[in-house]
Amino acid sequence: MASSSSSSSIPCLWIILGFILAMGLVVRQAEARAFFVFGDSLVDNGNNNYLATTARADSPPYGIDYPTHRPTGRFSNGLNIPDFISQHLGAESTLPYLSPQLTGQKLLVGANFASAGVGILNDTGAQFVNILRITQQMQYFQQYQQRVSALIGSARAKQLVNQALVLITLGGNDFVNNYYLVPFSARSRQYSLPDYVRFLISEYQKVLQRLYDLGARRVIVTGTGPLGCVPAELAMRSRNGECDAELERAAELFNPQLIQMTNGLNARIGTNVFVTANTQLMNRDFISDPRAYGFVTSKVACCGQGPYNGLGLCTAASNLCPNRDIYAFWDAFHPSEKANKIIVQRIVSGSRVYMNPMNLSTIMALDSNSMV
Repeated sequence: MASSSSSSSIPCLWIILGFILAMGLVVRQAEARAFFVFGDSLVDNGNNNYLATTARADSPPYGIDYPTHRPTGRFSNGLNIPDFISQHLGAESTLPYLSPQLTGQKLLVGANFASAGVGILNDTGAQFVNILRITQQMQYFQQYQQRVSALIGSARAKQLVNQALVLITLGGNDFVNNYYLVPFSARSRQYSLPDYVRFLISEYQKVLQRLYDLGARRVIVTGTGPLGCVPAELAMRSRNGECDAELERAAELFNPQLIQMTNGLNARIGTNVFVTANTQLMNRDFISDPRAYGFVTSKVACCGQGPYNGLGLCTAASNLCPNRDIYAFWDAFHPSEKANKIIVQRIVSGSRVYMNPMNLSTIMALDSNSMV
């Protein structure tokens, strides 16, 4: 009788132990640093795959160098900027928020809310119709927090969000897919370029304030890249391979004002919540001297057609380079995986010329004590 009672209690002990271990895993993951991503195609991990839009990267040869060698919705031949940041955090890549796989404990890793085609303004990317405007991305962030609260409790959910790293990438589309989309666009008739930039910055400030109000406390804000130097603009605007001066002027007006705006927000809040990444300079390094970074060209896209492979979409019928590692640009607008890695190296360890007021390594070091 005694031995029978003892043996029957063993399965109960295993059940209890399993429950404790499972709860411990939830707590540990909740206490680990989550990562949230907002923005456009430079950082979209596949949300647009679930939307009825033409702004998608769900067909070959996209993803040709991704571990699965299949398209994922990333506008890259392989990994993108959020993927490399996740690697630095020691975490798996964040799933698109619209992915049905983003459930249970995967929520504790964070989420990617970005959507190709969007901008600071809700009328940017109107031609793509059904994309996640930045206002919708913020609404999904609220919904995410409700889901996590149901999983680990509201107090731990708040802690997870407050301790998370956030990346937001907006602005480029407000120029190429709005102001300069067509000659005499509605926005270009409404604003001179300097006035339009000031308007964008004022609207972006509202977006960043909203992020803060929703609990974000460490936010990397990227500037626009060298808009006039991407293969698409070279194909449409350049006669001799030089970057388009007007689009470069737009970036040069926007990026310094972005830094001023984030500095002002930090001063008002009383701490460095917002860190600005000078992605224009990061890109310009390898655009101006591609061979120093192992590229053979920073003008011709790996995948595309027409001058500089800069016209139309990257499809299975496009020209495709055999070695993506020697091209700075994957398609008409987006950096290659190798270029993305270089950009993230600057985000992680770049000087204040690249990262204002500090780089990601410094952020991690400063925050490590508060997260213990």
